[in-house]
Amino acid sequence: MTPSVVVVGAGPRGTGFLERLAANARSLYGNQPLDVHVVDPFPPGGGRIWRQEQSPLLWMNSMAADVTMFTDDSVHPLEGPVRPGPTLAEWAGIDPQSFPSRRAQGEYLRWVYREAVAALPPGTTVHEHRTRAVRISGPAHGHQRVRLEGRGEPLVADLVVLTVGHLDARPDKEQAGLSDFAARHGLTHLPPGFTADSDLSVLRAGEPVIVRGFGLAFIDLMVLLTEGRGGRYDAAGEYLPSGREPLLYVGSRRGVPYHSKIGYPLTGERPPLPRFFGPGQVDALLARPGPLDFRRDVRPLVERELGFAYYHRLFTAHPERTAVDWADFEATYAAAGAGSAELAALIETSVPDPADRLDLEALDHPLDGVRHASHDALQNGLRAYITEDLARRHDPSHSADLGFFLGLLSVYGQLARLGDTGKGGARWHSFFSHLASGPPGPRLRSLLALSRAGLVRFIGAGITVETDETDGVFRAGGAGAPGVRIEARALVEARLPEPSLERTRSPLLTALYEDGARTTSGGLLVVDPVDGRIVERGTGPHPRRFALGPYTTARSAGAFARPHTNAPAFRQNDVTARTALTLLKESTS
Repeated sequence: MTPSVVVVGAGPRGTGFLERLAANARSLYGNQPLDVHVVDPFPPGGGRIWRQEQSPLLWMNSMAADVTMFTDDSVHPLEGPVRPGPTLAEWAGIDPQSFPSRRAQGEYLRWVYREAVAALPPGTTVHEHRTRAVRISGPAHGHQRVRLEGRGEPLVADLVVLTVGHLDARPDKEQAGLSDFAARHGLTHLPPGFTADSDLSVLRAGEPVIVRGFGLAFIDLMVLLTEGRGGRYDAAGEYLPSGREPLLYVGSRRGVPYHSKIGYPLTGERPPLPRFFGPGQVDALLARPGPLDFRRDVRPLVERELGFAYYHRLFTAHPERTAVDWADFEATYAAAGAGSAELAALIETSVPDPADRLDLEALDHPLDGVRHASHDALQNGLRAYITEDLARRHDPSHSADLGFFLGLLSVYGQLARLGDTGKGGARWHSFFSHLASGPPGPRLRSLLALSRAGLVRFIGAGITVETDETDGVFRAGGAGAPGVRIEARALVEARLPEPSLERTRSPLLTALYEDGARTTSGGLLVVDPVDGRIVERGTGPHPRRFALGPYTTARSAGAFARPHTNAPAFRQNDVTARTALTLLKESTS
């Protein structure tokens, strides 16, 4: 029987794994026969999220120059060979500063997939199965059987690698209660999910809709319910309604949209990262006995790294706004403790303008303590905030923000090695998304135009949603305008469901959990941080099952990455591919 591996999930993470499998195969496995089974109901490469059958109005939130599926010299440690390749901009021949459609990214991913398959040794045969995997069975040290939906005989494999990406989930207690309330009163409730897959036809023209969530899922919702219903923007950027739009009342915990993508390139010296939170610090944390406390053990290192990245850029790119030499500042900064009075004094004396000082709390909670006397005043206040954010994120005189962004990427890459870090780590992930994963600037300009047109109205920070059994409506309010309550017959949760094996709609992962796969308290699949092997309750890492992706404790910022940022996904893919090839080689001996 020919040795074989089953890869469940053919989106960008599965494609990245195959690229690393091909890069390492000749040195670790040679030209011996190997069957690779790729299982996914969606076309390989783009998978579900980047498929062609979606609205062309939906964009990536990354510039074309900032998207690559290939390793470069920044990826470290990397045992496998570096195999450079084109960015999306280079491959498609498009403006590097443009924000391509998701369809365009899907075409790029499909090409990368084909290139990875073509690069496999001649003895390797790839079999594509356009269906779902529903269960894995088999002994720890024997062949694994992967049952496919609608197929009789299972696939028999030496190894299984799960790269299934983001997952649908059954509603939690709160969401189930809201859906039950909506059903009793003839209302509409759309729980957390993928906006592109939601039935938005239930949201009727001219009617108010409460939207909870102000991230990228909201941006997709906004686009599909405005331009997607025939509206357009004139030459001056003002919105011309079609008359088919609902009225969107949006709020969230922070009350503001994710920060705009930075609209200028890096020039000059790049912050030398990592500096205070690198592999050595992560190794030391992993060597500690017992669980990590994020606030005590991890956060001080994260804050020092982010501050270093920010101030390095401020001092080297804008020295006229600083009062001491960078070398002197750096030496004292390195000696001062995170959050110490010494550090605060250093920054105060070295950076004269308070507006140039990094304030993590203000970034995380920009509307804390802000109150408005009326709903209209809240609209004006939020429009001013978004306008200011857009201006700053497109002004190179504030390029310390770009240094901070690079610090965020570096920190995220190190955190991926730590695995589960509890609620503190989850809050960090939210902070990262708010600062580093925001929409393109044009999307926020559209948001402002829709606000001026009265089709998007802000609820603000600290949104609360209540149900009224007597009147049969949803009501929402926020902290920014106390006493103002919005009433609507529709509620949309504009966010992805939290990854959870306990509530996933995937029969494959449900069965995996029931059969003994270990999970965190938050529902993430526990994997060995070294090579991605699935950890079983009571027995440790499974020798023949691996998992990569956002539903695991080795979650990373994305399956593709900005070039020259030492992307953790590339490192993870390489280690898992090399481990898989080594095990497959041993099975032929």
